[in-house]
Amino acid sequence: MKEAIDTQIIELQRFLEAHPETEFVDVLLPDLCNIVRGKRVGRKHLEKLYDQGILIPSSTFLLDVNGVGTNAGGRGFSDGDPDVTVRPAAGSLAPVSWAGPGAAQVLGILYELDGEPCPVDPRHVLRRVVSRLADDGLYPVVALELEFYLLDSALADAGEAHPPVLPDTGRPAERTQVYSLADLDGVSSFLAEMESVCAAQRVPLGGASSEYAAGQFEINLEHVGDPIAAADHAILLQRAVKGIARKHGVAATFMAKPYPDSAGNGLHTHVSILDDSGRNIFDDGSEQGSDRLRQAIAGTLALLPESMAIFAPNVNSFRRFGPNLYVPTGRTWGYNNRSVAVRVPAGAPEARRLEHRMAGADANPYLTLAAILAGIHHGIERQLEPPAARQDNAGAELDPKVPFVWQRALDRVASAEFLPDYMGLAYLELYRECKQFELDAFYREFTPMEFRWYLAPE
Repeated sequence: MKEAIDTQIIELQRFLEAHPETEFVDVLLPDLCNIVRGKRVGRKHLEKLYDQGILIPSSTFLLDVNGVGTNAGGRGFSDGDPDVTVRPAAGSLAPVSWAGPGAAQVLGILYELDGEPCPVDPRHVLRRVVSRLADDGLYPVVALELEFYLLDSALADAGEAHPPVLPDTGRPAERTQVYSLADLDGVSSFLAEMESVCAAQRVPLGGASSEYAAGQFEINLEHVGDPIAAADHAILLQRAVKGIARKHGVAATFMAKPYPDSAGNGLHTHVSILDDSGRNIFDDGSEQGSDRLRQAIAGTLALLPESMAIFAPNVNSFRRFGPNLYVPTGRTWGYNNRSVAVRVPAGAPEARRLEHRMAGADANPYLTLAAILAGIHHGIERQLEPPAARQDNAGAELDPKVPFVWQRALDRVASAEFLPDYMGLAYLELYRECKQFELDAFYREFTPMEFRWYLAPE
């Protein structure tokens, strides 16, 4: 531990030499709901942050989406809300240009006061699953794709989703033009700044495209050999998109379904697996891929029902699913078919991989990856066989075996058979308690429809 701390202090010193204007560092703590919480540390206290860490209640990672304490697992009101230690993640200290020249940020990791990993941190949940694969000589290579909407910022602040005027062309984003270069031209300065900021933050961007609705875009992240780093990149990308969008006069949302009649926002996950020699085990030289590719797919489909509450973490998440929306509707897979839950993309055999398409852009990337990798290991370990690959439209109807209602998905977590062995029974119970708290609060809210339907029935 001391050697790691010394190395990080050197990292801090080099950063401050390169960025002498730094006034503060925001310590980013992505919680269970994928909301970035944290603390702001002034320059004079930065060495203490790197040497000793800072203290924060572990219940901070168990708040609901509104920041309300849930007391899940008795963490919060019941135990006196004790502190744990936050330590900076190595290599994540970077400037934050949209917040001014003196701003910087670093990802934080939770540890117990005795130095053990704090079990409420989603990063440690993912690390547990990655270690399980490594014990069997399996090393994931991962890339994430995130969809989001740009919105009219004034209306977004008032709680209303409405397409924006594209900042570089002044043209309203009012039509669906998939892969429209004109729409990209309308946000070219936004995308250029994204490139610059992400390069400074060591977030490996791939391509960008306009998507299936007015104001909707997708940014791809490049493949990396560390799933935890891949999840870090997704968190940093989302923060950058929101910050830079505001700077350019628009708002950005990763809400799964901001418009009832338009496409939802997805988090698509590409995974290949290397063995000890660095060979892609999904590649056997054929277009179909290896037996272990199909076993991995079978495992992800087997664990899909008990993972849905992670892939769809709130009531709006489930509005994304419906027939014929280019969204998965069941335990399906296929080659070069975007209507399935797990797609095998076209491409060279050495790049053979699976694309998991179930999660929404509002899902926590650490937990999403943990659930997907758990399914992959589950299938390979048990040599499972998937159903027949679909070549038709696999999204015409909802699979009754998959819980597409939030309460059913939470109940399925409570009865999960395999996922607890990977992600930990205690953590999954904390997750379920937090989300049940949030769902119960949602049901307590009166809606205009209730009054229209029930106030004075004929």
